[in-house]
Amino acid sequence: MILERKKITDLIKRGAIFYVSHSGGKDSQAMYAALTQLVPDHQIVVVHADLGVVEWDGVQDHIKATIHHSLNVVQAAKTFFDMVEHRARTRPDVPPWPSSSTRQCTSDLKRGLIYKFIRASMKARGATLALNCTGIRAQESSGRARKEPLRLNAVLSKAGREVYEYMPIHHLTSAHVFAIIERAGQVPFHAYRVHRNRLGNDRLSCVFCIMGSANDLRHGARCRPDLYQKYLELEERTGWTMFNGKSLKQRVEGTTARKAA
Repeated sequence: MILERKKITDLIKRGAIFYVSHSGGKDSQAMYAALTQLVPDHQIVVVHADLGVVEWDGVQDHIKATIHHSLNVVQAAKTFFDMVEHRARTRPDVPPWPSSSTRQCTSDLKRGLIYKFIRASMKARGATLALNCTGIRAQESSGRARKEPLRLNAVLSKAGREVYEYMPIHHLTSAHVFAIIERAGQVPFHAYRVHRNRLGNDRLSCVFCIMGSANDLRHGARCRPDLYQKYLELEERTGWTMFNGKSLKQRVEGTTARKAA
């Protein structure tokens, strides 16, 4: 079920710690279920990057309900809104919102904090071998399809540490992911479910993610109108739209920007 099984088995025998980066989404949930079938419990550590107000309500409760490990939570001192407003003030000539090519939200609010946690945890355990496990899948995009599912993490592999980036379910489809969750006797996070004949989310990240589909953005606006309004107000304050040439409202409503006369 998981990729690179022979290499992973060897790493398990060497005592590697598997740090499961859990967003609360379907891929994280399936990844955890798959890993627990192979990796001993004492070699698994679960960590979640709390995104604050821009995160879906109930995500952490859902994670805790679907794992049998303690949930370690890390959170940045700054919020997503702080980050955008700071960039707008300090670099007013540059779009302050993250984009597919400049995803500072991922680096500043998630990845950097999880890396810091892994370093501290390995030091406390006296561990020298670890894997940073993520639920990235090839089906999601051409860029993700090109990623190596198991590779050395050069950033973390310092000071006597040997750390790998590992994508256990990189090869699986969404259908496979939902099947794993069902076999585990669980259900996905509520944002994925159909509600009043309306589609739920395709993927889970922030309620309003720069990488989110129009469907996911509309679903977020229906479920969190208060947060939706805050994003619109932030666009107004910064003078920049959330998406390149298109506002969040236009993406949600399916309209296009009007050209200047």
